[in-house]
Amino acid sequence: MENNFTKIMSSRTDEELIKIVSVDRGKYQELALETAKKEIEFRNIDPTRFKEVSEKVEVEKQKLEKVENNTVHSKIRFLNFLIDFAVLFVICGLFIPNVEILLSLTSQAERAIYRITSFTLFIATYYIYFEHKYQKTLGKIITKTKVVNLEGDKAELGDIISRTFCRFIPFDRVSFFFSRNGFHDGISKTKVIKDN
Repeated sequence: MENNFTKIMSSRTDEELIKIVSVDRGKYQELALETAKKEIEFRNIDPTRFKEVSEKVEVEKQKLEKVENNTVHSKIRFLNFLIDFAVLFVICGLFIPNVEILLSLTSQAERAIYRITSFTLFIATYYIYFEHKYQKTLGKIITKTKVVNLEGDKAELGDIISRTFCRFIPFDRVSFFFSRNGFHDGISKTKVIKDN
């Protein structure tokens, strides 16, 4: 009778199988390890690949450790927020009232809706544009930090968009006081690190 791991291991790539029986062996049950070994024998995977995979895993591990060690603390994050908020406040303060006049918004409700919508669009545009194009906003330029994905590479546009809209989650701004990564980092799988 075939064990439950046979189908699972047969669907794994050669590299995944090698990781299972070498680097990640502590994460798996004995039966799973035996099944992975049998699959490796069945595929006749070259033993030299084991060294290649182990070296690749070690490089990835060092890269992740570097990102983690360079992740900035909450004081820097708060300073980034204050600088960016001040920039947005000034830009909106100059732009929004002038457009209100041009649009002839007279009722208090119309002005409130316009202001909230405009401020939200300014925030989204500011963060999406600068964090995607340059990996940093004005606040991050001043504090010498940048946004990266979990591997330390430039985050994709989708990650930056997700990161930006997660900023609107209530209490997001204080979430990074309780961990090195706030809600908008965790959900978008990004980090803010020192820009060396």
